[in-house]
Amino acid sequence: MATTNTTVSDAEFEEQGGYIAPTLGQRLGVEFLGTFWLVLGGCGSAVLAAAFPQVGIGLLGVSLAFGLTVLTMAFAFGHISGGHFNPAVTVGLWVAGRQGPKFVLPYIVVQVLGATAGAGVLYVIASGSPTYQLATNGLAANGYAAGSPGHFTLGAALITEVVMTMLFLFIILGATDRRAAKGFGPLAIGLGLTLIHLISIPVTNTSVNPARSTGPALFVGGQALGQLWLFWVAPLVGAALAGFTYRFLTGASGLETIAAQGQRISQATTSIGDVTSSRPPSEV
Repeated sequence: MATTNTTVSDAEFEEQGGYIAPTLGQRLGVEFLGTFWLVLGGCGSAVLAAAFPQVGIGLLGVSLAFGLTVLTMAFAFGHISGGHFNPAVTVGLWVAGRQGPKFVLPYIVVQVLGATAGAGVLYVIASGSPTYQLATNGLAANGYAAGSPGHFTLGAALITEVVMTMLFLFIILGATDRRAAKGFGPLAIGLGLTLIHLISIPVTNTSVNPARSTGPALFVGGQALGQLWLFWVAPLVGAALAGFTYRFLTGASGLETIAAQGQRISQATTSIGDVTSSRPPSEV
């Protein structure tokens, strides 16, 4: 009996409204670049631009810089990797059922590498100034007690990072839900991160991102490295709490998957950078 060949080319599949999943290498590459930009742009604004009080950007400017790095990279790369750029986001989306487990560890590894590279480039640039000293000027590292801009206690720092990360994940999960208004996800997330920085820079210099904390701490060392544990534990706890809570409140993971020809998938909404809600990048 003759059989009918139903195989279609990649181009034909896309023309029919299908989605071809990016490779793991592509996903990891853009997660590296996005986290690199977050640290270079966000921490760079604090170290370089805020160093000039008479014309400096101040607390508001630094907060906006962090928000803008996420906003721009979400639009640039969200359709490829989901635009996480943050181990806490990766864990939170996984707990909420928005991200496949096979991506969690690889994403976290390249996010830390990207943040470290960003901090390294920032250090090289800052060192070009005769007035810059790593020991005194730092790299916008996070900290508590003596390491806190406002000398807030360990307890205050812990609560701040857990709560701020939890709220950040709520914003991400809500803004990228399939029922949310389309096209505004990155804007809501970028503005949310800006507000989080306005609140918590005086307390911890704002982490809500273990990779962002790790990069500068590796170069600064000392107290920043000794206090780094909190900026892994607190954001990951906050992210996991948000993932579980959002899943409970909505009654679903928000993920609808239709498998087609190997790696090809079509899903509802899984991406920070999903601006159309028709071609999100995550897999299960």
